[in-house]
Amino acid sequence: GWVQPFGDTPLDNEPVGETVYMHLINRAKDYVYINTPYIIIDNEMITALTAAAKSGVDVRIVTPAISDSALVHEMTRSYYETLILAGVKIYEYTPGMVHAKTFIADDRSAVVGTINLDYRSLYLHFECGVWMSGVSAIQSVREDFLATQAVSQEISLDDARRFSKSKRLYHALLRAFAPLF
Repeated sequence: GWVQPFGDTPLDNEPVGETVYMHLINRAKDYVYINTPYIIIDNEMITALTAAAKSGVDVRIVTPAISDSALVHEMTRSYYETLILAGVKIYEYTPGMVHAKTFIADDRSAVVGTINLDYRSLYLHFECGVWMSGVSAIQSVREDFLATQAVSQEISLDDARRFSKSKRLYHALLRAFAPLF
């Protein structure tokens, strides 16, 4: 197999982290499992995740139920309805804060690194990761994801829509300022 460490810098206008993530999502045939502490994504990432789910790929995302930032947590939750409507399964890790950043696709490739699924991490920060293909460590990453999901609560469409009108308006306002978070 292959193990390729990589770095991403905001100084070269080459979004390596996003490119690697998009590659995994777009090539997936069976599943994509994602652990991320934050979901603050642009239209391209929304389109990739929702298109994968709509095409029959099992897309699951685990985020924390307890976040290190209330504002960012609400921003993350503002994406739930859109993703769930497309067939993406969202889970919140209930024991506490989960800060893992992993992507696993089809038991054949995975990424473990520092890259959050948020605008700042994808475009503005110095980040690093390891892309793996065809190595036994991918199974360990998958098992870790499934163990994390097992103690997480699935968020239903009703859950995502249960917010008050004022909270939904707040979410819409937050999304307008997503690149600042």
